Amino acid sequence: MPISVFVSGATGYIAQQTISLLLSKGYNVVGSVRSVAKGENLKELYGSKFQYEVVPVLEKQGAFDEALQKHPEVTVFLHTASPVTFTVEDNERDIMIPAINGTKFALESIAKVSPQISRVVYTSSLAAMATFDEVRDPNYDGGEDSYSPISYEQGKLDTVSAYVASKTLAEQAGWDFVKTHKPKFTLSVVHPAYVFGPQAKDEEASGTLNYTSEIVSSVFRLSKDDMVPHEAGHFADVRDVAKAHVLAFEKDEAKNKRILVNTENFSSQLILNIIRKHFPELKERLPVGNPEMLGLSHLAHLKERKSRELLGFEHISLEESVVDSIKQLIRVSH
Repeated sequence: MPISVFVSGATGYIAQQTISLLLSKGYNVVGSVRSVAKGENLKELYGSKFQYEVVPVLEKQGAFDEALQKHPEVTVFLHTASPVTFTVEDNERDIMIPAINGTKFALESIAKVSPQISRVVYTSSLAAMATFDEVRDPNYDGGEDSYSPISYEQGKLDTVSAYVASKTLAEQAGWDFVKTHKPKFTLSVVHPAYVFGPQAKDEEASGTLNYTSEIVSSVFRLSKDDMVPHEAGHFADVRDVAKAHVLAFEKDEAKNKRILVNTENFSSQLILNIIRKHFPELKERLPVGNPEMLGLSHLAHLKERKSRELLGFEHISLEESVVDSIKQLIRVSH
């Protein structure tokens, strides 16, 4: 019998690439979605080895109880569901509480309802390891063993702080749960940097994309006289992040580990340079910017050696990731 894996937040960008990879490797997948319509859409995309359960509200106690009770065959749980948004009315209510409670209540449900689940993988972020200020400091030398030094109170101040606090405190809530309750499962946490790369299915690549994918697509949409945005940071391809989630439960060495997925640094100018190099037909429409001024010198050099050794695969380069993303955007725009 193939192993069955439960993926929360199955409509998400990382989740869909992870589901595609799981199915290609012969796993059965059960995904949680917020509505039947979303579940049916995924079933159409992924076929008979994919099943879904509707979990309309994640951040309440017992949210996953019913879904897990229906699937005693599930032995792995990937918790990818968490808000990534910077347009909210209330930082605490809309970003921090859903992330922290969503993690805590998911682990509670697993421990209570599904003692057969032996591996849990939680999707966090580089933001739980370092604040935005730290990753933009060339003297910062943290990484996979660091935690963002941010408090709950600081998280309430603005949306960026709320996002960093939500990732940091939700992860800590996960480790605290394991330490306190000693469940039958082991926890592994995946920490991606900014995630770029194609959507798992072309059908999902039209309209406004998720926050990080929009960084690449917004450069693609620039006109000749537009200013080039000043976005810069650390990057990982979504397909590598999906691989990390799968290896995090396949490898015994990944038990109780924090896994940083970071490939290289990016800037909007560098993305623009890559697009202009590989898509000459777009050159007339796009701005040139300042091709020599990449804007990378202020970025931190992150420590990720242990994570790379654990994962053991060659990461997809920024160049390949951007080219694959733009090819997909061109396909769906025709």
